[in-house]
Amino acid sequence: MKTNKIGVLLANLGTPDEPTTPAVKRYLRQFLSDHRVIDLPKWKWQFILNFMVLPKRSPKVANLYQSIWTKEGSPLLAISRQQQQAVQAYFSEKNQEVIVELGMSYGNPSVESAVDRLISQGVDKIIVLPLYPQYSSTTTASIFDAFARGLKYQKRLVPFEFIHNYYDNPLYIKALANSVKLADDELLLFSFHGIPKRYETEGDFYADHCRETARLVAQQLGLREEQWLVSFQSRFGDEEWLQPYTDETLENFPQKGVKKVAVICPGFAADCLETIEEIAKENRENFENAEGESYRYIPALNANPDHIQALVALIEERI
Repeated sequence: MKTNKIGVLLANLGTPDEPTTPAVKRYLRQFLSDHRVIDLPKWKWQFILNFMVLPKRSPKVANLYQSIWTKEGSPLLAISRQQQQAVQAYFSEKNQEVIVELGMSYGNPSVESAVDRLISQGVDKIIVLPLYPQYSSTTTASIFDAFARGLKYQKRLVPFEFIHNYYDNPLYIKALANSVKLADDELLLFSFHGIPKRYETEGDFYADHCRETARLVAQQLGLREEQWLVSFQSRFGDEEWLQPYTDETLENFPQKGVKKVAVICPGFAADCLETIEEIAKENRENFENAEGESYRYIPALNANPDHIQALVALIEERI
């Protein structure tokens, strides 16, 4: 009896090909041109993007990437490949016909190219796992758009399943809780990437998913209400975003008597610019300059075994 060959697409946001201004500019143009990310009218936003945003931000962001770049390249891409290899190794060891590919919404390798690779290898079904535990129209939905583009010209359109979210998945929550070793006098700050507040009022599930993830982790850790807090980072532009803001929260902590803090970013499946530079470095400096005494960043789950176990379980449910 023939067994189905399963294709798995692990998908994340993406990264520039190199930490140079031209490469970052190409990446930011693709990223910030996505209507899912910035939903202003195209004629208006493209003028602002190309003549105001990109010339100013590209050199600055390139410098930030240079500060975190490794010999394996961008941390996000290097870690994502480790995750792909670990998930592939799991299924290979079980002698299951599962092919795992990696795709990015922006930059390389693209989601569309990953779809091509899977279908060219004769898979009978594709399982798409966006590495965003909490659904957002700005992230998860953009992967769905890219996946649909990858299928657009395929004659052999195979069945597929798209994993919408896993913000409350027990194995994911357990992996997060296992990564936290909290001192008695530390406050645990859950910092999630922000989105415009307007997106929430227009129906995006993201904020609710983030707060529920934090609540479940805090519950698993047995934390009291005053021992943890949720905030949102990486805001962009003048529009109001989800609050409280991470940077302002950390700057105000010491004067409110919070002198020791541990920060975890559960929305990031892999460490990247927003965690390594923004949280582990920039916000540490803000907190310490405000007379905070102890600041600790808890790394993303990355390719930790319990994280891979959670991802594998999500896939196996669909197989």
